[in-house]
Formats: sequence, C-alpha cells, structure tokens
Amino acid sequence: MSQPNDNRTPKYQYMSIIPILMYHNIDIPPQGAKLRNLYVRKGAFVLQMLMLRLLGYQGISMSAAMPYLRGEKQGRVAIITFDDGYVDTLENALPILKRNGFSATCYFISQRSGQYNDWDAAALNVRKSLMNNEQILAWHAAGMEVGAHSRTHPRLSGCSDTELQNEVAGSKADLENLTGCPVSQFCYPYGDLDERVSTAVKQAGFEAATTTQRGRVRVGDNPMLFRRILVSGSTFPHLFLLKLLTGYEDKRG
Repeated sequence: MSQPNDNRTPKYQYMSIIPILMYHNIDIPPQGAKLRNLYVRKGAFVLQMLMLRLLGYQGISMSAAMPYLRGEKQGRVAIITFDDGYVDTLENALPILKRNGFSATCYFISQRSGQYNDWDAAALNVRKSLMNNEQILAWHAAGMEVGAHSRTHPRLSGCSDTELQNEVAGSKADLENLTGCPVSQFCYPYGDLDERVSTAVKQAGFEAATTTQRGRVRVGDNPMLFRRILVSGSTFPHLFLLKLLTGYEDKRG
C-alpha cells in the first residue's frame, strides 16, 4: 500500500490564512487629488466583491471574524475594512456589500463626525467628507460594524500618556455612547504604533487592532498587530487575486 504524501498541502490550510482587506475611498478620484490610489472606483469594488463570492469567500466584519482568527471556527472568510469613515463608504460601498450578503468594519474618527480629513487634506489636496452621527448610525443599522480610529487621527506614538488614553479609550467611549453597542475593534491612524500604543489599545478593552503593515493574517497572530491587504485604485483583477490567494502581499509586509 502506498504511503500518504506528507508534503501535500493540507485540505484546509487556506482556513488558517485569513485576508483582511483595507479600503479608504470607494469613488472616482477628484480632479487634482493626490494619492489617487486611495480611491477604488465603484465598478472595481463591485468586481472585487463578486470575485470574493465566486471564490467561495464570505465577506465579514472584524468582530464576526474573531472566532476564525482565534482558530475556534473554520470557513473561507475575507474580512472587509474601511478606514476613516468617509461618506462614500456609506453611499457607494454599503449597497454593494448588502447585495452580496457581506458585512464589513468601518473605523471612525469619533470627534471628526460630519467634518472632513483635516489631518491630511492639505497633503492630498482634497477635502473628503466624513460621515456624521446620523450616517454612522445608518451604517450600523445596516448590519455593519463600527470600529474606532482614535478621536482626532494623530500619530499615537507621539502622544503623551494622557493624550494617548484620550485618543484610544476616548474614541471607544464616544462611539459606544453613539451606537449603544460595544466597540471592540481599533485601527491605528497612519499605521503608527509602538509597544506603548498597542498596550494602551489592549488596556482600553479592544479585542483586536489592525495596522497598515501589508500581509495576510494567520490564525494565532497577535490580535493587536493584525496585518492587512492594501486594495488601491491600481489593484486590477489579476492583482486582487494574487493578493488574496498567494503570498504576494505577505512579501511586502
């Protein structure tokens, strides 16, 4: 009798590698905007969500994904996240997510509700509208997750201990007061963090936090340092598949 091939890929190996997709804007880049790659056009987002579904992925939020990330559940899941809470996430991304039966997490800057991206508007040469409280609640009421992205979008590693506590724990409190529900997910502004910052996030009661470090997550990774897959305006279909299904993004982490 022939012996099993020990070098074969385990049948469910893919389940231990989980992609967290990172988006910013779902829209057409405005004239004169810099860093235009932050914008993914609606048509491209439609195709990306369709590709996930055809590949057998269920698009889910960070909180819904935690049992998979801890290895307690198995399944082909892709986590969908949006940074900053732009109005186009509600207007353009939400209908597409609902059409596919997906959920997602949007990370909000709690004291910039209804305002604009004052932390990088000058550098990007564009003011991008942020959801107001009513729109945040509409996102939440649609079955999507509200996550925290600090109160004002500073570089957290440069904050004093008092400022850090205010930005991290304060954003959690603000959003919980708004939604009436626990807020358990955090995203580091600019991807800027150090050990002091990640400790503050954990001590504030967040279950997990995402970075801008590129790569796919593996079951058992530090939940305060989850990597993500950058999806940009130049992520064409073949590149989306490479990022999702291969080590392409891992090598750029």
